[in-house]
Amino acid sequence: MIQGQVIWITGASSGIGEALAYSLAKRGAKLILSARREEELHRVKSACQRAEEDILVLPLDLEKQAEFPEKVAQAVAYFAHIDILINNGGISQRSLAKDTDLAVDRRIMEIDYFGTIALTKAVLPLMLQRKAGKIVVVSSLVGKFGTPLRSAYAAAKHALHGFFDSLRAECWQENLKVLIVCPGFIKTQVSINALTAQGEKQNKMDDAQANGMSADKCAEKIIKAIVADKEEVYIGGREIYAVYLKRLLPTLFSKILRKAKVT
Repeated sequence: MIQGQVIWITGASSGIGEALAYSLAKRGAKLILSARREEELHRVKSACQRAEEDILVLPLDLEKQAEFPEKVAQAVAYFAHIDILINNGGISQRSLAKDTDLAVDRRIMEIDYFGTIALTKAVLPLMLQRKAGKIVVVSSLVGKFGTPLRSAYAAAKHALHGFFDSLRAECWQENLKVLIVCPGFIKTQVSINALTAQGEKQNKMDDAQANGMSADKCAEKIIKAIVADKEEVYIGGREIYAVYLKRLLPTLFSKILRKAKVT
């Protein structure tokens, strides 16, 4: 199912997105690589095991949504269609809700939620016209429950679940498939780039992230879920059991969260 497919990856310059690019390229996919840092995208392209013409570098900023129709037009002009859109780009947070400037809440929502649905809406008509396509959304376990220091991030991820669950229910007859991916602790730069209360980068890696699953292993699990037509998948270590604890024993789960480290 992957070989020959045109797959657009946002956040492709590092972390899970970069790992997905390498893994999908090995499987024979044609790739569109997007992120803000064009030079890093070219680095990733050079490291992919694909012919030059099988990978399009298409810089994209999730905050500049007015540019998305033109970006889609460029992608279609190059590859004629898009089979799979992987919405992986985004930004995290490390600050208490009471300390966080509202502008930071708005920025995280703008990137993680509005940027993701805006690009999806720009691509969606093409998929519906062809009656074929898959949307992959890289959410987070905090899309299923909120935790300390991530109020805005959890809010944006929760919003993605609501939107894409609805989209899946609306468009199944047009053969549009939606996969929501919920990673836990993955060893990437996400905590280093996370925004603090005033909107600055945290510039340090969380211990949980440092000891988390590799991005390569996470990418393999995502691709397995894509091929299997899964609707939702949880990826990580023991932290994924928190989803079930929240569902089955919410009061106990709440008590456990109160003891979570918040500094």
